[in-house]
Amino acid sequence: MPPVRRISGQDPSMDGHYGIQAMQVSTSRFGKVEIDQQRVVSFSKGILGFPHQKKYVLLQPDVDSCFYWLQAIDREDLAFVVTDPSMFIPSYRVPIKTEQMRELNLESLDKGQVFVIVNKNQNTLTGNLQGPLVINAKQCVGEQLVLSNHRFTAREPLMELGAAAEMVSA
Repeated sequence: MPPVRRISGQDPSMDGHYGIQAMQVSTSRFGKVEIDQQRVVSFSKGILGFPHQKKYVLLQPDVDSCFYWLQAIDREDLAFVVTDPSMFIPSYRVPIKTEQMRELNLESLDKGQVFVIVNKNQNTLTGNLQGPLVINAKQCVGEQLVLSNHRFTAREPLMELGAAAEMVSA
């Protein structure tokens, strides 16, 4: 797998030098990666199981990939594979509370990005639809929600293993 150098949301023609404040992030998967420090997402409550890790960046291994790495800034060994759940389950909607919207400075959920953490369970990639990540990309803040609605599970099947899934689990 080639090293990740692209900054999510960046115009590739910019060549990573104009209009960004670059910083180096060490990763266990990709080595050192240059990112725009303005793309660092702050999770004020951390992520379940990692309450003290509050700063992450989304890395996109390939321009056409539907999977991203949510990489901790301060821990090279801490990264989660994430994806937009609506690509696999179009009916999925996050029931977000008004106070959570306020904390994220979102007018509506349509103004945010929703991701779920992906896991490999035997021959299937699953998504934690009980604990979605909601990100305000403009303000670079995020929160992992814990849903009480049990319509979906923490290991909701997304896809059977194939070429794309093997790339994620490699």
